[in-house]
Amino acid sequence: MAAKPGIPKGTRDFSPVEMAKRNYIFNTIRDVYHLYGFQQIETPSMEMLSTLMGKYGEEGDKLLFKIQNSGDYFSGITDEELLSRNAAKLASKFCEKGLRYDLTVPFARYVVMHRDEITFPFKRYQIQPVWRADRPQKGRYREFYQCDADVVGSDSLLNEVELMQIVDTVFTRFGIRVCIKINNRKILTGIAEIIGEDITVAIDKLDKIGLDNVNKELAEKGISEEAIAKLQPIILLSGTNAEKLATLKTVLSDSETGLKGVEESEFILNTLQTMGLKNEIELDLTLARGLNYYTGAIFEVKALDVQIGSITGGGRYDNLTGVFGMAGVSGVGISFGADRIFDVLNQLELYPKEAVNGTQLLFINFGEKEAAFSMGILSKARAAGIRAEIFPDAAKMKKQMSYANVKNIPFVAIVGENEMNEGKAMLKNMESGEQQLVTAEELIGALTK
Repeated sequence: MAAKPGIPKGTRDFSPVEMAKRNYIFNTIRDVYHLYGFQQIETPSMEMLSTLMGKYGEEGDKLLFKIQNSGDYFSGITDEELLSRNAAKLASKFCEKGLRYDLTVPFARYVVMHRDEITFPFKRYQIQPVWRADRPQKGRYREFYQCDADVVGSDSLLNEVELMQIVDTVFTRFGIRVCIKINNRKILTGIAEIIGEDITVAIDKLDKIGLDNVNKELAEKGISEEAIAKLQPIILLSGTNAEKLATLKTVLSDSETGLKGVEESEFILNTLQTMGLKNEIELDLTLARGLNYYTGAIFEVKALDVQIGSITGGGRYDNLTGVFGMAGVSGVGISFGADRIFDVLNQLELYPKEAVNGTQLLFINFGEKEAAFSMGILSKARAAGIRAEIFPDAAKMKKQMSYANVKNIPFVAIVGENEMNEGKAMLKNMESGEQQLVTAEELIGALTK
């Protein structure tokens, strides 16, 4: 007996209905990106490891899927190296390429390689899969799609403002209530200067492991009790955004970098306040975003009605292209987590009916002559934009109607000898059961009104 096939953990198959839902997500996000003047690019699924390594921090490097070299990859490796069983060292010899971890680093590489063809500021979006060798769990996959928008070649904070407007518009269109959280890496740097310790990685875990465990982790890293005590009122800061900013101006008065972060956050929040956002936006000092390349404003979006991790994130990165030899190009971007948004829309049952419906009209097949007549009307229906099909075989009526029911096809066209004699078709509404004899034009009118 043949072994039952399977797929790797952390990956998924998607049915036609699921793909219709996913395309609804992609198309909604794509439409909003277009509204704001973003243009689409694509980059390869695999990149050179030299492009990817060192851009995501030590933890991120461990989660890169590496691709084994083709050919004789043992050449040039000594027996001693093989017997050492040093996985990291051997991987560096066996693998020159890896699957992309996100879309931002490949985008930075793209900008550097195509700098002479690009008009700056360059506003690009990209909707493609990424891969991470993470432990699969609810809402976390090893293969998933990101829907990124980035602006490079501009320092203006209006870019941050527009990206937050995009986030607000997308989730309003989806009908998902969210909280948009904003912070600034300069504020975190300022806090580190005041406390005397870098606490970014620990703060980023606050949501996941809680305050007590974060404090314990800081202590285990040798951070003094005094430094941890200084951190508590900052982490637990509450009040309105304006009140938080006022407190931070006092707390960070001795940190030029910290005050710059407060100033940037104040501009973004004050400008957005005049824009009439539909969703809440909150200054959250516990937001750190673990990726090393962020240097300014950072964002994260949480769904309010579903327990799930971040569904969108992003931030400002002033020096990412510098590692590829192109210094001085500032960038800022966001990334929608399509797979998590898919799960949220499913749980809240927010998909519009028209987004998941496939075929609108099925022609029943009674035989060769009837099918030939039906094909004429079918062609006209498709030309009018109606999603229509004909059952390919002259099977029993029950089987064909069952096919329509299973596929949730709302209308069925029945063409027998009597209908052909009149040059018409019997149109049946599968929901109400109502039937009417119609011409091709009347049929099209009924389905397009």
